[in-house]
Amino acid sequence: MLKTLAKCIREYKTVAILSPIFVTLEVILECLIPFVITLLGEAIEGGAGLWASGPDVTWQTLGVGQYALILVGMAILSLVCGAAAGAVCAKASAGFAKNVRQDLYYKVQEFSFENIDKFSTPSLVTRMTTDIMNVQMAFMMIIRVAVRSPMMMIFSVVMAFVMGGSLAWIFIGVIFPLAAILFFIMWKTMPLFRRVFKKYDNLNESIQENIKGIRVVKSYVREDYEKEKFDHAASDVQKDFTQAERILAWNNPVMQLFFYGVLSTVLFLGSYLILKGTGLSVWSVSQLVVYGMQILSSLMMFSMVFAMITMSIESARRICEILNEESTLHSPENALTEVADGSVDFDGVSFKYSATAEKNVLEGIDLHIKSGETIGIIGGTGSSKTSLVNLISRLYDVTEGSVKVGGHDVREYDLEVLRNQVAVVLQKNVLFSGTIKDNLRWGNPDATDEEMEEACRLAQADEFIQTFPQKYDTYIEQGGTNVSGGQKQRLCIARALLKKPKILILDDSTSAVDTHTDALIRKAFKEFIPTTTKIIIAQRTSSVEDADRIIIMDNGRIDAVGTHEELLGTNAIYTEVYNTQNKGGKAVSSFGEMGDGEGGEDHA
Repeated sequence: MLKTLAKCIREYKTVAILSPIFVTLEVILECLIPFVITLLGEAIEGGAGLWASGPDVTWQTLGVGQYALILVGMAILSLVCGAAAGAVCAKASAGFAKNVRQDLYYKVQEFSFENIDKFSTPSLVTRMTTDIMNVQMAFMMIIRVAVRSPMMMIFSVVMAFVMGGSLAWIFIGVIFPLAAILFFIMWKTMPLFRRVFKKYDNLNESIQENIKGIRVVKSYVREDYEKEKFDHAASDVQKDFTQAERILAWNNPVMQLFFYGVLSTVLFLGSYLILKGTGLSVWSVSQLVVYGMQILSSLMMFSMVFAMITMSIESARRICEILNEESTLHSPENALTEVADGSVDFDGVSFKYSATAEKNVLEGIDLHIKSGETIGIIGGTGSSKTSLVNLISRLYDVTEGSVKVGGHDVREYDLEVLRNQVAVVLQKNVLFSGTIKDNLRWGNPDATDEEMEEACRLAQADEFIQTFPQKYDTYIEQGGTNVSGGQKQRLCIARALLKKPKILILDDSTSAVDTHTDALIRKAFKEFIPTTTKIIIAQRTSSVEDADRIIIMDNGRIDAVGTHEELLGTNAIYTEVYNTQNKGGKAVSSFGEMGDGEGGEDHA
């Protein structure tokens, strides 16, 4: 875990090393200052007795001015070292956090769908925010406070023996029982901090789900239910944090008890030794108290560092879990860099989403699609239509058998090359904040205005874009909330067309448009991109009637393959869907909203 996170320091190694160096210098100076104060005090005390002995006795001859200048110089130098330590520490910790956040984000971008399925969205958000913040705080304490505390303790103990002799053994006798108590407190809080971060995921999940589905919540008047669910998640976090803080609250009173106990003991024994005439001065005893305070406060700071590290260990583990996760999909060595054509072949394909899954979601798939064909896919919810087409662009790897594109197994291609030639418009259409042009250029960053307009005409999007005051420069809000579902679908289709792919997959991507627009889109595809293989998953039979072949999926298997005329009357599933959707003839088809739209398929 430490090795993984240490890689994120990178360009901030120098400032990360400078921080403990400056801290060490600051500590040395802070520990020497009481010693110099003692020398100065003793010089002043000696000077008061000698002042009346003659005119030759001056502050200069007593060395008071020299000690004063040394003291001021050390104080200024200590201040400079402390400020420098704080500056480089802040730069190192903020830079470290930036690199961790960057590495985490880049890693997620490399994940396959199988990897993403392992981690929930709220969990990833928590890891990129709260967990990174905790690790940043721990790193900052490690390179500064965790260095300062033990160094201060060691130097203060040494100086205590120099100043107070055997009286300093009081501090040694206190350090071990106090350390044992403080570390016991930390040990009791560790399980609570581990548990609380898992509950953070539940809290974020509740927030994300509520905000994402706020329209549904309000439509069904379920605000009270959502509030209750959020309160429950928030109360779980509060309960564990309260319990942890209740235990940690013992830190301060324990420290106060030991501090005042040590202070009283040192003053009592020091006064006794002074009165006894052992040579111990008042100045020495007073500075011995200062060293005692430094020792105990260092121990308390170290315990707080330990608490922060304890809390951050779970965060660090969760971060490393992402950083160490290897994508299940990789481009092979000597990968193919060109897709010959849009032909697709499924040979004995079986597939399941997880190696631990009990059953396959696809079983015994044998299917051969010629380049340029238009293929329709019909099937009920959960029949694995989406799972089938996900294998073509290698969003998942097959469990058994092979999928070939352009005559080669998809596992032989460079992933980027393959996915640039297989454009997929997914069930859940996503637009990003930015202009319409910005969104379209996801398909081709170098697309000209003419190419974008042509793609939008094919997708039947140009007509509504022209009605916007700013046309193609119209700003799309995050998630495309300022355009309708049908407009969003057409923009996503246009975006996919700009890739100029050899295979175009529409995964129920026209469910929100009317049947007339749907027909125009299919007509445009047939006339303007005849060599592109088109695979259309649809809920409406009207969307696939003119396809070269229609595939009927049922429970992860191919139930039948044929044209509209061949399947109508011979295949029970297709006939039932067709008759249900066309009951009432034109009156029903004119609505054209029979599909389940953006509904997802269940992953087994």
